[in-house]
Amino acid sequence: MPGRPGQEKEMQMNYKIIARDGRAKRGSVTTVHGTVQTPVFMNVGTVGAIKGAVSTDDLREIKTQVELSNTYHLHVRTGDKLIKEFGGLHRFMNWDRPILTDSGGFQVFSLTGLRKIKEEGVYFQSHIDGHRIFMGPEESMQIQSNLASTIAMAFDECPPHPATREYMQNSVDRTTRWLERCRNEMARLNSLPDTLNKEQLLFGINQGGTFEDIRIAHAKTISAMDLDGYALGGLAVGESHEEMYRILEETVPYLPENKPTYLMGVGTPANILESVDRGVDFFDCVYPSRNGRHGHVYTNHGKMNLFNIKYELDHKPIEEGCGCPACRSYSRAYIRHLLKAKEMLGMRLCVLHNLYFYNTMMEEIRDAIENHRYGEYKEQKLDRMMAGQTS
Repeated sequence: MPGRPGQEKEMQMNYKIIARDGRAKRGSVTTVHGTVQTPVFMNVGTVGAIKGAVSTDDLREIKTQVELSNTYHLHVRTGDKLIKEFGGLHRFMNWDRPILTDSGGFQVFSLTGLRKIKEEGVYFQSHIDGHRIFMGPEESMQIQSNLASTIAMAFDECPPHPATREYMQNSVDRTTRWLERCRNEMARLNSLPDTLNKEQLLFGINQGGTFEDIRIAHAKTISAMDLDGYALGGLAVGESHEEMYRILEETVPYLPENKPTYLMGVGTPANILESVDRGVDFFDCVYPSRNGRHGHVYTNHGKMNLFNIKYELDHKPIEEGCGCPACRSYSRAYIRHLLKAKEMLGMRLCVLHNLYFYNTMMEEIRDAIENHRYGEYKEQKLDRMMAGQTS
């Protein structure tokens, strides 16, 4: 598997735009762990597994391209040093495709009352056992290097919403300083002989809340740093969908066209469809797995709640024509029975269906952009989902 100990640096990431349709982009990203077709939805496995008893064999079957895990959670439970002893996260979880690791910044900053932000980094208490931990840019890069992920995210401050202009500007300035430290530390780590993945990529994160001018200025600053990719953070944290779309429209044009753009933590199918139209390549969100574990499943005719009594005698699959493992073999009635009986299989089947739905939607998006009919596809997809919205 690529990324083995002692591997020499053989290649650089290659981002290629294959087709455009308005601001929507159809591309590919070549990495040491394989090529990613974009736009792409990354399936979230926070601690190295998708919640809902989903294996890496399952991920391959449901067309997952990228798995996303979290630096903070893997550091506090099991530990990145132990995972390094196994040869990195790919070998630990038996996954041979790209992995993106979130830096832990969002989780650390969500620990309100348990952390203190300083210029050097953040002092906080573990949510598991309360022990004191320090994490700064260098520590985040070191943990992610131990995990040997394909893409590492820079350590940033995710400011609260709403925030004052003064707070936001100070926060963004600190994030910029931390990004420079992340870049320097990654270069140092990738030069060491015992580094598992010497081709680990670094994505920087644009911040600024809903202040357009702060967002744009920050985009210009970090674009000049020539990183491997760029993310927009601090969205989907309380602002309206319209505000998020406005920020994307204003900010994305100031990020490099020759690098992938990642909208962090988003979102619903509608959010993804609208954001692709504004130039975004990468997405991740816990919605499909979290909703699946609660019996809420996505279809082309809206979202369904399988706990609803009307599915008690329903012989149909979750969605006619769906190729996922759940729809190929089981009825709505049986899956509902499993959920009501609190059998893990019910949750597992719903999660598999939802992730398959998202991954298939991304295939459709890529095809529509290539055929220069993305606007038509987006409107039809949204109309069908809204018209058929059910419970």
